[in-house]
Amino acid sequence: MVTEFVGTNRLGDTIGLVIANIDSQLKEKMNIGTRYNSIGIVGARTGAGPHIFAADEAVKSTNSEILSIELPRDTKGGGGHGSLIIFGADDVSDVRKAVEICLDDLERTFGDVYGNDAGHLEFQYSARASQALVKGLGAEKGKAFGITVASPAAIGVILADTAVKAAAVEVRAYSSPGHGTSYSNEVILGISGDSGAVKQAIISAREVGIELLAAMGDRPESTTKPYILWWNENLRAKK
Repeated sequence: MVTEFVGTNRLGDTIGLVIANIDSQLKEKMNIGTRYNSIGIVGARTGAGPHIFAADEAVKSTNSEILSIELPRDTKGGGGHGSLIIFGADDVSDVRKAVEICLDDLERTFGDVYGNDAGHLEFQYSARASQALVKGLGAEKGKAFGITVASPAAIGVILADTAVKAAAVEVRAYSSPGHGTSYSNEVILGISGDSGAVKQAIISAREVGIELLAAMGDRPESTTKPYILWWNENLRAKK
């Protein structure tokens, strides 16, 4: 196996790689700055949100930084995006660890991704946003942050309205097919605020989204296992 290979995850058709000492000419053209020679790379065909939230956990746990986040339009993603995330660090072991954490955390972050033949829904939540969420989704660092995503985009508009009406949250970002996405058939809402309020907004939108997408086909099911739960739901899950 080539030394640059770190691993893969079937979720999102994801691969993780590292470069211990990237070529200086290439680094300049990549627009990732000049500070770091060691980079970690996570690329996927589908599921940009899960990867960005997983990358956020990775930088919290390692001596690495997010250098770049790009969301390519990928037809394998149906109406959505793929992702290309680049980490930087002084030591290759740090970016390798960041990539490993990101790959492993996808099992969790795909838990609130739902789909059927007509489209998909995605909901993500973090109690404390860090670099990846700030750079990739417009979060405020250190505050609770969440997103709602839906394809077709029409459902996403309803989810955005439902979320902001459900709790006292601040709208940090709103992306639609022609504004803020890579022309994906999605609407993406980013919200921040008190942890409980953000979670309430996300869960309210999730309930509506599942019913709307179900009206277009089979009832959408979680890709893995939902992780955005109320406190009492967490207690039941542990019993």
